[in-house]
Amino acid sequence: MAEAGKNWYVMRAVSGKEAKLKEYIEAELKHNQLLADHVYEVLIPMEKHASIRGGKRVENEKISLPGYVFVQADLIGDVPTLLRFMPNCLGFLGGLDNPTPVPQAQINRMLGAAEETEIHNEVSVPFVLDETVKVMEGPFSGFEGVIEEINTEKRKLKVMVKIFGRKTPLELGFMQVERVTE
Repeated sequence: MAEAGKNWYVMRAVSGKEAKLKEYIEAELKHNQLLADHVYEVLIPMEKHASIRGGKRVENEKISLPGYVFVQADLIGDVPTLLRFMPNCLGFLGGLDNPTPVPQAQINRMLGAAEETEIHNEVSVPFVLDETVKVMEGPFSGFEGVIEEINTEKRKLKVMVKIFGRKTPLELGFMQVERVTE
């Protein structure tokens, strides 16, 4: 048996049933005093994914390690057996006789990954209003215009381009234009 103590352990779950296993463990903590005293936290590793649907940015969470649930517990007495024989559980990594603890540094890194994705959501705007830019992509490539509006959420610019002597507004992405250096 691994040394007793407040360590993180990996439980293998039936794929697609990780949330059910977590839910069952948390429900059991309310009724079983032995588990309530020795199980501290149950965690499913999640990561955020951003995609664009219908022109809108949509964020959703996805399980980063399918088939695994992390449990912080003291595995003493009957605690490992009670956890192992819950519905949708396939056992511990390392087996029931010798569950392998996960180093706290790896848990911190996994939890930190979710926080880092939020930092990347902040957008640095490389342009300012009334700046002259040159269109690099699309049917209007080669034209120059003045930035009228900046939408940081969509990473778009509204650029007024002079076409055939008339000012025409274009909506362009940050990557479709470049700054004109004089």
